[in-house]
Amino acid sequence: MIPSRVVRTNLSSFRAAGDGDRCDGAASDCPLDLVGESPEPEARMAQPQTARRCVPFEARMGEEKSPVEKLLAEGADGRPKVLDDEKIESLGVADFVERSRALVGGGSGGPPRWFSPVECRWRVDGPLCSCSCPVRIDGIGLGLLRHHQRLGKIFDIWCLHIPPTDRTPFEGLVNIIEDTVKMQISCFPKRPIYLVGETLGACLALSLASRNPDIDFILILGNPATHFHKSPLQSLSSLMELLPEFLVDILTRDSLKWRLKLLRSASLYANSRVHSVRVETLILASGKDQLLPSRDEAEKLCRLMSNCRIRHFKDCGHNIFLESGVDLVTVIKRACFYRRSRQKDHISDYLLPTDLEFKNILKENSDGKIVKNLSGIPSEGPAIFVGNHMLMGWDLVPLVSRLLSDRGIHLRTIAHPIIFDRFSEIMMPDYSSFDHYRLMGAVPASAMNLYKLLSSRSFVLLFPGGAREALHRKGEEYKLFWPEQPEFIRMAAKFGATIVPFGVIGEDDICKVSNAGGIQADSPGDARSQNIHLPGLLPKIPGRFYFLFGRPIQTRGRREDELMDKENARELYYHVKCEVESSIAYLKDKREKDPYRNLLPRLLYQATHGFSSTVPTFDL
Repeated sequence: MIPSRVVRTNLSSFRAAGDGDRCDGAASDCPLDLVGESPEPEARMAQPQTARRCVPFEARMGEEKSPVEKLLAEGADGRPKVLDDEKIESLGVADFVERSRALVGGGSGGPPRWFSPVECRWRVDGPLCSCSCPVRIDGIGLGLLRHHQRLGKIFDIWCLHIPPTDRTPFEGLVNIIEDTVKMQISCFPKRPIYLVGETLGACLALSLASRNPDIDFILILGNPATHFHKSPLQSLSSLMELLPEFLVDILTRDSLKWRLKLLRSASLYANSRVHSVRVETLILASGKDQLLPSRDEAEKLCRLMSNCRIRHFKDCGHNIFLESGVDLVTVIKRACFYRRSRQKDHISDYLLPTDLEFKNILKENSDGKIVKNLSGIPSEGPAIFVGNHMLMGWDLVPLVSRLLSDRGIHLRTIAHPIIFDRFSEIMMPDYSSFDHYRLMGAVPASAMNLYKLLSSRSFVLLFPGGAREALHRKGEEYKLFWPEQPEFIRMAAKFGATIVPFGVIGEDDICKVSNAGGIQADSPGDARSQNIHLPGLLPKIPGRFYFLFGRPIQTRGRREDELMDKENARELYYHVKCEVESSIAYLKDKREKDPYRNLLPRLLYQATHGFSSTVPTFDL
């Protein structure tokens, strides 16, 4: 059962839970303790206090919302609602320093203990994962301060606080976390356990995972200290100059010396066991870490661990979780690392992007590729948008983002499994190349995932030509490579989904294919069996993308056996394909009449009418 000690903190001090708080499963007379005085040395390894708090979950409220905000506010039954980014308190290093000083300055001695911040707004009956936060090198427990509010919407957060006077050895800390994790599993056996740790905490997480191979861990590690032997921190004489000024203010000299000894032990212990770690691991590596060679160590760990991925943050320093450019929830979502049970379900585990995340995607991919009008698009699902796939999938972001911003229609893309494959990431020059696809809801191509999406009345984006079209050879622009089997037609008929054919052109105004390598199958077939080779590209002066949506095709209302018949399904399949080809031909012809097809006329237009203005195109 959950221990009955209930403590909650507002991060400026510890305080006892008030009368209005409710304890899940705890006795009505459960003792409530404030952080007490430091115990005797022999009591330092006592069972840590368990800090919990129970507060009501508040539904998102607001005034009139945009199409994006309305969609984000709806959610699906049983799923966590997304957090309103505008209500997030902006916190930084100064807040970390202030609250850490208050925490250690209140005489917080005693053994290591757990606390859960009130701002995480935890609820026991929610569809959450458990998230334990091993310590940073300072041991205060506030390393994720900037992320508490957003993390608290999808995780049950436990933070480990090690008082400055504590001298628990490294293995003792591992034991403390291990006991707490096993207690959590006994209460919620179906939830995965996330361990989020930075430097020292990363070593704790790796050590715990290696000792417990049967526990369903997911590790999120920031700048692991497994390479401490290469760190300038080895030299105690330069310690005060290298460590951040606020850290020296928070801890005493003796505490810092002990933490360095602890870090050395942690590095040795974790390094000797890291090869046996098989759990899902995501490493966040800073490019400007002056205390640890984090980028190189992340690459080394990724080679040693069979289920490890990396996200590089080239402009971040040592304290990566306190950096303003790092949003941990977004990182987890973009890397597709969020799940609520042992098996990842790309449908039910998907979390909608927040309004801010969506705006950031638009900002990252803003290049004037627009459509003119979307009034003919169906507003109710299920629906399948079926079209041609342009080179490198450049059509995805403008298509998905414009439908979401203008109509509140969220397209879930059926994507090649390479987007979700760890080994494919290792081969890419940038590990995060596909992150925005995952964040916007892409799912691996499979009949089951299409079935799940349509059964939930979703809007689905499907490219029958798959990777064969997206990575085509020289001279194959706008050629369709669709398979012979009309499987998506019968799936659409089963759920009465609307089929929206569309065509898109413009890749030949962006770059020229010099060599498409060796995609070995002329027909796409099963996406999982395709051999992928990236084409050689020669950039051009940027042109425009043009989209044309055909007349929606209704399957709802037709006799079920009509489209389930193979011949009838094949006939409709070729009709959809013909509509896509006709749209492509129409756009190629009309593009010649666009006075703003080239970059210079578009720049001149925006210089005259304002750079936020929409540049017109040809008359329809």
